[in-house]
Amino acid sequence: MTGRIADPRLWREGAERIAWAREFMPATTAIAAELAESGRVRGIRIAVSDVLEPKTATVALLLAEAGADVAVSCVGRDTDDAVAAALVRAGIPTYAQRNASETDDRDNVLALLDHHPEVIVDDGAATIRLAHTERPGILPAMAGATEQTTSGVRPLRTMARLGELRIPIVAANDARTKSLFDNAHGTGQSVVLAIADLLDRPWAGTEVVVAGFGRVGSGIARHAAALGAHVTVAEVDPVAALQAAFAGYAVETLSDAAAHADVLISTTGIAHTVALEHLERLPDGAAVAVGGGAFQEISLLHAREAGAVETSRVGAVSMLRLSNGRSIRVLDDGHCINVSAAEGNPIQVMDLSFGVQLAAVDHLLASRGTLTPTVHILPAAADDRVAALALRAFGGGLDTVSTEQRDYLTSWRPRDITP
Repeated sequence: MTGRIADPRLWREGAERIAWAREFMPATTAIAAELAESGRVRGIRIAVSDVLEPKTATVALLLAEAGADVAVSCVGRDTDDAVAAALVRAGIPTYAQRNASETDDRDNVLALLDHHPEVIVDDGAATIRLAHTERPGILPAMAGATEQTTSGVRPLRTMARLGELRIPIVAANDARTKSLFDNAHGTGQSVVLAIADLLDRPWAGTEVVVAGFGRVGSGIARHAAALGAHVTVAEVDPVAALQAAFAGYAVETLSDAAAHADVLISTTGIAHTVALEHLERLPDGAAVAVGGGAFQEISLLHAREAGAVETSRVGAVSMLRLSNGRSIRVLDDGHCINVSAAEGNPIQVMDLSFGVQLAAVDHLLASRGTLTPTVHILPAAADDRVAALALRAFGGGLDTVSTEQRDYLTSWRPRDITP
């Protein structure tokens, strides 16, 4: 079975874009080369379920070149149809179409799972969860799965706590080489630039409200402020709120902040972060967007149930008239704006994330049969390996710990402090 895609004739365009992306993914390519040399993935069935664009396709192709039996899907409306066509042309079963319906998404993931993967490389944990509910028969033979997002790791930890997780998970998202760069720098930049492109307005002097000050929210706040925006942060975590205050941002409740927002960006990855009450507080003409990624992170269904109606649409910007008479601009129907209406994170940043994903695959297979069915952290040595490869590509140098320093770090005995 070759898969289910929109138009196989688009393959040439997709192949050209994949080849271009590969040139800027040295860390991922190096980790894949190590997998090929070790033979770790040879003959292993691997399902890749992620936003399907050139960077993701590069990962799938590298795994296939290393000897894995790879199949691909994408949950959501973010598929690049030309890239999907190129993967099918390369012999990789692919189940993904841009603007797929929820039913299509489900069918695509089930088709992916019907390849009986031994490893799932996931983004958002939808595929892992569907394997547990709809294809539990494949779980006993699995080595495990990797998860790339904060919003995906959260439900997996809940499953583990409740005793309902049946395979080991490596939280690729929690690796330092992923979260410190992809979340803060990559998503921070790409969300702000995507919104700027859609609204076609200067950021200087714009009142921007950021809901959530985790690594994604802090990155978005920093990039918006760098372009001249006045940034206000809303948080439920007192430590995160204090961090925002120390970083120089105003900190208010979301209800208070929404009342003066030109742009409200939710970055939590938690459904109903921006509730109907917050939407109704927005000034007439304000824009609202998601930089986190959970379904209904902006409570648009609740707004429509309360009488909100769409009055116009230009591209990915729709005008929503609320029941209180105010009209707000909703960007790309509340989907994760940097991937649904733009090109996603910069390639050099995603190189780190996908390098971590491949390192996580290596760890799962090397530890097969020994890892418990819970959420695991990628070992520090593997995390450091990805970072070192990326640093080398950036032209950076790295010091080593001296013998004297190592002795100091590994001894507990008091030293002679006499001058």
